[in-house]
Amino acid sequence: MLRGLHLLAFFPVALFVVTPPVSGADFSRAVIVAPPQAKNPIAKAIEVLAAEAEKRTGLRWKVASAWPSDPQTPVIAVGPAAELSKFAGPHAQALGAESPPTGAEGYRIRLRQSEQAPHLLVVGNDPRGVLFGVGHLLRALHMTPGRATLADDFDVATAPRYPLRGHQLGYRPKTNSYDAWDLPQWEQYIRDLAIFGSNAIELVPPRTDDAASSPHFPRPQLEMMTGMSQIADAYDVDVWIWYPAMDKDYSDPRTVEFALAEWDRVYQAVPRIDAIFVPGGDPGHTQPKHLLALLEKQTELLHQTHPQAEMWVSPQSFNEAWMAEFLEILRQEPKWLTGVVFGPQVRLSLPQLRAAVPARYPIRHYPDITHSRQCQYPVPDWDVAFAVTSARECINPRPTGMATIFRLLQPHTNGFLTYSEGCNDDVNKFIWSGLGWNPDTPVSDILRDYSGYFIGERYRDTFAQGLLALERNWRGSVLANPGIETTLLQFQDLERQATPAELRNWRLQQGLYRAYYDAYIRRRLMYETELENEATDRLRQAKRDATLSALDDAEAILARADRDPVARDLRARVFELAEALFQSIQMQTSVPRYQAIGVDRGATLDTVDFPLNNREWLVAQFKTARNAGSERERLAQIDALVRWTDPGPGGFYDDTGNPARQPHVVWGLGFDRDPAFLESAHAGFEETDAVLSPEGKLLAPQRIAWFDHAEAMLEFPLRMRYTELDPAAQYKLRIVYAGDSPRKQIRLVANDRIEIHPMLTKPFPCRPIEFEVPRAATQGGELNLAWYRQSGLGDNGRGCQVSEIWLIREPDPK
Repeated sequence: MLRGLHLLAFFPVALFVVTPPVSGADFSRAVIVAPPQAKNPIAKAIEVLAAEAEKRTGLRWKVASAWPSDPQTPVIAVGPAAELSKFAGPHAQALGAESPPTGAEGYRIRLRQSEQAPHLLVVGNDPRGVLFGVGHLLRALHMTPGRATLADDFDVATAPRYPLRGHQLGYRPKTNSYDAWDLPQWEQYIRDLAIFGSNAIELVPPRTDDAASSPHFPRPQLEMMTGMSQIADAYDVDVWIWYPAMDKDYSDPRTVEFALAEWDRVYQAVPRIDAIFVPGGDPGHTQPKHLLALLEKQTELLHQTHPQAEMWVSPQSFNEAWMAEFLEILRQEPKWLTGVVFGPQVRLSLPQLRAAVPARYPIRHYPDITHSRQCQYPVPDWDVAFAVTSARECINPRPTGMATIFRLLQPHTNGFLTYSEGCNDDVNKFIWSGLGWNPDTPVSDILRDYSGYFIGERYRDTFAQGLLALERNWRGSVLANPGIETTLLQFQDLERQATPAELRNWRLQQGLYRAYYDAYIRRRLMYETELENEATDRLRQAKRDATLSALDDAEAILARADRDPVARDLRARVFELAEALFQSIQMQTSVPRYQAIGVDRGATLDTVDFPLNNREWLVAQFKTARNAGSERERLAQIDALVRWTDPGPGGFYDDTGNPARQPHVVWGLGFDRDPAFLESAHAGFEETDAVLSPEGKLLAPQRIAWFDHAEAMLEFPLRMRYTELDPAAQYKLRIVYAGDSPRKQIRLVANDRIEIHPMLTKPFPCRPIEFEVPRAATQGGELNLAWYRQSGLGDNGRGCQVSEIWLIREPDPK
């Protein structure tokens, strides 16, 4: 029955309704009127308006410096408020009497209908406001071949809520696509971001924690930095540089002199630099007193070529002592420092950091929008089936999740430049840009603008709904989420409607890739789960003198997952779309095929067939059982496999990272109130790179439950709670300490006072270990467990991780 599910993919179910043509003010024959001899960014804004409208309509709007003599000609007048008389024509006086929206970069867009032709006026508070006003207009216009209209009631006056709204665009090998982009691609992307209100980009210097080069580089890194800075300057987009301090010992004057000379070569080569951001760690690891002494010298040197450039620093990866030292230095309020950045691996929450840092220093947010696990803001309640296949850096539209993070944390900051590793997080960038302008904007409105502008007017609502559906695909248990199949049908409906040109659109390809990929993983999980259940049933039938036959039969059943795979049509389409993405946007979804830098760096094609059941681990156990010395021993080993998750009478079992099997975990505040999980437990996962060979094979068989775990961050404890226990019974714990931090020590305490075990190093490779529970811990009928990792460390905060746990009631000694 399961194997026939793929036929659903071809049912002609129309789940999307194509948006009908929109009537309104018709600007198909418009003339753009702008101030004469306009300079950038106003000149660039006019160029953008004409060029982007032509791409979508085929109409070439004339640009003029005076109003047309023909009163029947529609006009789009564009310029700054200070020059109304030069472009606003008959409306200049009325617009001049208006009160403009308060704030830098703001703008007004006024539609004035006459009996003969509509007039549209885009008036910026300043030159940047002109660019952002043009961006808003492009998003609002309904553009189809040969036609451009605007709603009759369109009227806007707005200014941004946050002064800093940008994204890191790192041209370096570690990214999943950026390393293959050349300057025309970068200009288009910087333009796209500006159209949605971004006013800053962040570049990456030639030397970081990355490889020295990439097989995809079209030009050297410093040359690319220079070109990208020039592009940004033409749009008057701020240029930041994320500049890690990579050398070992900045207490050594020779190291400092080397760093000053190295960084100065970048300062002199890059024509526009507005700010430098130096992370305290991840990468880099320098004691604060030495790091800030270096940055004071770097600031002085920077000002020789960029006198107004700012210096920012983050306390990333600082241990408890270094954080205290950092804050003590800040309390002295060094004048050369502009502000502090809150990014991944900061041991304080954003509100705590804001409270601890002197008020003179603004806080910039550096949110990780690109990763889905082992990151600052992981996907909540993610199923391990997606975590091991889609992995850490997949195509990850999380519109409502991003809005939750933004609205909860952004008020503590002056804005953001997001952490990005490629175009996999494209949707998330535009959510942040839109909310950075107006946090009250509904997410669905931003997605409709994104879909209408980038995919096409007729997809304005349907593609937006598809992106929301992709986010819902990732919520909770895959087996319990039939909506994944509905999402695929919706995208297949889009696919059938699309023209060949539309199918070459990389943003549409990304949506299709995820829809097919997710559905393929679900079909595989259903099939492979059924096979394991069938194999387990066969093992339960094992009789003395027939155990070898049962093992052989069970292994043959499990082998069907590879020998006779399910949903081959979906898998084939995934591979076709991966090739299309490489051709359209140079997205590297595979290490061997497209020379991605690593499996966890977006190479989701290499993990698409990652085992989703325990077959490889079981086959290894079968080999051990076959070598048993007697049938009795073999039966005992088979029984242990069949009853692996059975805690026995009066006992309890949790697969703590599995949304369907974690009833005793105490989750705390949860994602909506604590998206970084600094005061909450959450599901974490093993790093895919750590368990796979270069050929994509598991290095050592292990249970699928050992790829996920419940974890708590930093000093916050991981807690579990058991109730209605037998006060007179003796209990023991069986625990598997798996996870991605095998060398971190962990301690277990019951009821906040009874130590079950002291700090210990987790067994590696992981395996179950057992501990007696003192009767005093359960005599009240309840047991509260708390795990702690070593305190005060300066790292990613992980290590307090539990994968499987059994609370076992011991047999009554009588």
